[in-house]
Amino acid sequence: MALLEVKNVTKQFGGLTAVNSVDMEVHEGQIVGIIGPNGAGKTTLFSCIAGSHVPTKGSIKFNGTEIAGKKPYDICKLGVTRTFQVVKPFANKTVLYNTTVGAFAKTNLLDKAEEKAMEVLKLIDLYDKKDIPAKNLTLPERKRLELARALATEPKLLLLDEVMAGLRPSEVSEMLPVIRKINSVGVSIIIVEHIMQAIMNLSEKVYVINFGKKIAEGDPHKVVAEEEVIKAYLGDEYVANSH
Repeated sequence: MALLEVKNVTKQFGGLTAVNSVDMEVHEGQIVGIIGPNGAGKTTLFSCIAGSHVPTKGSIKFNGTEIAGKKPYDICKLGVTRTFQVVKPFANKTVLYNTTVGAFAKTNLLDKAEEKAMEVLKLIDLYDKKDIPAKNLTLPERKRLELARALATEPKLLLLDEVMAGLRPSEVSEMLPVIRKINSVGVSIIIVEHIMQAIMNLSEKVYVINFGKKIAEGDPHKVVAEEEVIKAYLGDEYVANSH
């Protein structure tokens, strides 16, 4: 059984269909990528899985349990957590405080929550910054803090929404091993990312979405060579000229 099963998921906003009959699955231990042009519906699909949107139709099962329509908090408790494109920590609070907030998803005890937070900060190499206010972090460090907050909720499945956006190529290269490390401790990952270097390096499978529909899936190196995928990213003229 797949860890996550998305079947025929559609999300409409009034007359606009943002996600159109999408199927996908993620197995335990996998890193799966979702790619597609801006406005393709990738973040809306994430929001349906994480509970901030209720799908108009379709089924989303996590560990065999139907989660479509459940509240984000309840979905988080089951083990699905997402990060956001725009990082918004509590700016004046410390890195440790920000991470501890995430840990309260699974415990009401401060010492337990702090213990979990410190464990997570060690895992992603932010422990030495634990007493620094979040506003004093660099952008790559703030991105790691967003990861830390999500990880402190003890997810089985982590949804990363453009966690590398805005980073320089050297900073992206430093982030890749951090994501692999998270995966190696038993967290399955879905990653939405425009940085193809990251997707190609990390994902064992990718789904391509365009205008809300899934247009391709499979091995990342094969998928990006498909004509329909190139067309979605670069336009018909590019395909015509490349033949």
